[in-house]
Amino acid sequence: MPVARRERLQRGGMAAVEICATAALYLGAAKLGLLQQLVRGQVTPLWPPSGIAVASLLLRGPRVWPGIALGAFLVNVSLGPSVPAVLAIVAGNTLAPVCSYVLLGRAGFRTELDRLRDALALIFLGAFTGMLVSSTTGTGTLVLAGALSPAHFWPTWSVWWTGDAMGVLVVTPVLLVLRSARLPRNAPASRWAEGLLLVAATIGVGFLETSHAPLLFLGFPLLIWAAFRFQLAGAAPCALAVSTFAILSAAERSGPFAGHSLVTAMITLQAFNGSAALTALLLSAVISERNQTQREIARACSQLAGMAAKIATGDRSPMFSNGEAEGEDHRVDPSATTKAASSFTRRRPATGQKAGRDDRI
Repeated sequence: MPVARRERLQRGGMAAVEICATAALYLGAAKLGLLQQLVRGQVTPLWPPSGIAVASLLLRGPRVWPGIALGAFLVNVSLGPSVPAVLAIVAGNTLAPVCSYVLLGRAGFRTELDRLRDALALIFLGAFTGMLVSSTTGTGTLVLAGALSPAHFWPTWSVWWTGDAMGVLVVTPVLLVLRSARLPRNAPASRWAEGLLLVAATIGVGFLETSHAPLLFLGFPLLIWAAFRFQLAGAAPCALAVSTFAILSAAERSGPFAGHSLVTAMITLQAFNGSAALTALLLSAVISERNQTQREIARACSQLAGMAAKIATGDRSPMFSNGEAEGEDHRVDPSATTKAASSFTRRRPATGQKAGRDDRI
């Protein structure tokens, strides 16, 4: 009994630590996201806590949902117009990632993100569908509480929804990559040089994105390069960096965002961020699937080559017509084989054979 009680206490303590860690990460990410708020001091074009919440549920399971709720409450308690409104917004911010987690689980989602179906599930179920709950609940609450006019419902809703969806698309993959990140073993120096060159190029393109020249499109060659050469491990951080630089450019109204209204700037920004995230996720998933297929083909060819080598050297098992499984032990007694060969030799006729006739069995 003391051992079982100690195990329960250990499990409870571990769950409490995970909940507190989730709440702390949620709160810290929210503080960063609110630096670029656009509507009423709490609606941003990129909401990283939504990505952290979905990743926490995928990696640690549904037991961490209280940490999401606690983090959302700590963030909104100083922003909400009233306590009931804060509780409603917190409920929406908690239910949205839980819905995404449930939908992804039903779709057979794998956290490795190495299949095209996993990337599509994260995009359409985890981001676009699940985040409808938080945006609709939050915007509706602000309107009902009188903190937002009904005329601003749809603009606020669109920014809220796209911000939460972008958080899932660009933050969740990075966290999933970090969970299984390992330093490459025996990697050649050229591979390290290519990685460092990609990082330097991403930083350089970021400075160009935040300049007055409309050069946002320069981020797409980087995403393609990262996806082809490093798959999700390179494409996910690159997409996060490119999207962050684009948000900074939109906040400063520079580059392609200069001289446009808030709605036009947000449409341009979210279209770019969505395109960057889709390019990174889909292309890296397709490349990972192709590499996996090539490895399976190489493995099958190796097995076939081994079987052919055994057949060529006479090292093979007899085949049976009763459909017995391959690999079973069908060894033949050598003495029985010798006796059968001797019997056949004695029965072979000495005459009546045509020249060159093949009498082998």
